[in-house]
Amino acid sequence: MARRLRVGVVFGGRSAEHEVSVASAGNVLDAMDRARYEPVLIGIDREGRWLLDDASRPLLDAAGKLPALEVALVRRGASNALVDLSEHRDLGTLDVVFPVLHGPYGEDGSVQGLCRLAGIPCVGAGVLGSAVGMDKDVMKRLLREAGIPTAGFLAVARSQPAPSFEEAAAGLGVPLFVKPANLGSSVGVSKVRTAGEFAEALHLAFRYDTKAVVEESIEGRELECSVLGNDDPVASVPGEVLPSHEFYDYEAKYLDEHGAALEIPARLEPAKTDELRRLAVRAFRVLCCSGMARVDLFLRPGGELLVNEINTIPGFTRISMYPKLWEASGIPYRDLVDRLIRLAVERHEEERGLQTSV
Repeated sequence: MARRLRVGVVFGGRSAEHEVSVASAGNVLDAMDRARYEPVLIGIDREGRWLLDDASRPLLDAAGKLPALEVALVRRGASNALVDLSEHRDLGTLDVVFPVLHGPYGEDGSVQGLCRLAGIPCVGAGVLGSAVGMDKDVMKRLLREAGIPTAGFLAVARSQPAPSFEEAAAGLGVPLFVKPANLGSSVGVSKVRTAGEFAEALHLAFRYDTKAVVEESIEGRELECSVLGNDDPVASVPGEVLPSHEFYDYEAKYLDEHGAALEIPARLEPAKTDELRRLAVRAFRVLCCSGMARVDLFLRPGGELLVNEINTIPGFTRISMYPKLWEASGIPYRDLVDRLIRLAVERHEEERGLQTSV
């Protein structure tokens, strides 16, 4: 019988999306085939400490209930080691890391870079794809450069004078959306119609990031598509978000079970479905992604598709779109988790074969 792979499920983190990460990690853990994988839970608290939980299940209660065993991931010769910092104990190696981290300090390339240095396969995008997917300003500029249609936007640095509401509205129209550039799950997002709301929205966005993105409001349908793969990625059937809130905010996504209806598959003509799936895969490639991503799009009344953004570690909660779309496409949750782990190992083996000396 083949040895079970030891999979480090890293969750929590220092970002404002900490709670979403905990909920997602619980689902990933439940779906992991114990005959093939040995999960090792590694929780990151809000102060950035890495805490080990060998019992696995306390994660489902609350991240705060993890035992206070501080650990670190280090390089040891040609392999990696998980080390207990308090007692200097060797806790063995990890075969794969499955980061279930949303937002900065996890989805932005930070943990991906650590895994690369430690020589461990990491589920999802690598350093570059993760960083690009996290920064909405850079992401949208790359999409625009590649000729992929996206909403009009402008970036505002906290250290620089902000444009007036009138200046922003003249270029982008009203209403506007104001967002932290490097955050997800709709945290810190505001829909604004007045100069007063605009100032408050920038103030809120700058609480979470040093850069904000101001976007035009798109009238149209909100569609999402899941992408899976490395060199030959494939797209799921698309789904449609029908929010009951004014927009698909944090509460609608994660707290209110009735905050949005998810129609899967979306009611689209076959030709438009094919176009959307091709566009999602194209955006995935342009943004240097691998493993997985959820691509969010708009469909204007006239039929034009726009890519809104990409999420390289999409939500895995019980009401999250990424796994739901794959389930509707014929890949159940457990098989999806298995594929993601295998894709991480596949990419790691390919990269390990590259020449590192001249």
